[in-house]
Amino acid sequence: MVKITILIPAYNEEATILDILKAVSEQSIDGIEFEVIVIDDGSKDRTVELLEANSGLYTKLIKQPRNGGKGAAVKAGMKEACGDYILFQDADLEYDPADYKKLMVPVLRFDADVVMGSRFLAPEFVRVSYFWHKIGNYLITFVFNIFNNTTFTDVYSCYLMFRRTLVDADMLQTEGWEQHAEILSKATRKGKSFYEVPVSYHGRTYEEGKKIRAHHAIAVIFTIIRRRFSRQKGL
Repeated sequence: MVKITILIPAYNEEATILDILKAVSEQSIDGIEFEVIVIDDGSKDRTVELLEANSGLYTKLIKQPRNGGKGAAVKAGMKEACGDYILFQDADLEYDPADYKKLMVPVLRFDADVVMGSRFLAPEFVRVSYFWHKIGNYLITFVFNIFNNTTFTDVYSCYLMFRRTLVDADMLQTEGWEQHAEILSKATRKGKSFYEVPVSYHGRTYEEGKKIRAHHAIAVIFTIIRRRFSRQKGL
């Protein structure tokens, strides 16, 4: 059996947290065992109350004492993870756990080190959203590929899965939106086998709770470049 730790950071997600956990619990894949860790990032709504009343839907709940941002929640979850691989899952309903079966194929067949879910590889559906978000995603992916000699199509998809031993949570230097780029940079630096699979996407609007903004791309690109030069120095 291959054990997958699913990390679900949550901040004020009372409207969707149970739905996403139920969707995760419905996934059953031969050869795969799931560990589900939910990290509440200091929610001020009923998120924690709902989680504590439905403890059968997850393996472990981590309650952050205050809101430290998604990156801080991710680090807390990574430190508690026991799986062979770590897979990120947002607490909203933008990404469908039904796509886990696709993500597991490169692991089970090719012993992949990194598997990325791409919204641009002919998925079943993708909700039409903000034009400049798509341009920003293309730019970030283009920069990442240049500096890491890779051919990813969607490096800022939520569905990033990597071998746990490739990334040490204690060594992560970022806690903002750019942390995703730092984790992927570290994983591709140490890993050897990388794959992408198509995943569907039902993106939220800002009115529905979407949090990422265009200016976050600046820190992401800076992190990609900084990690590349750190690699050259052996850091």
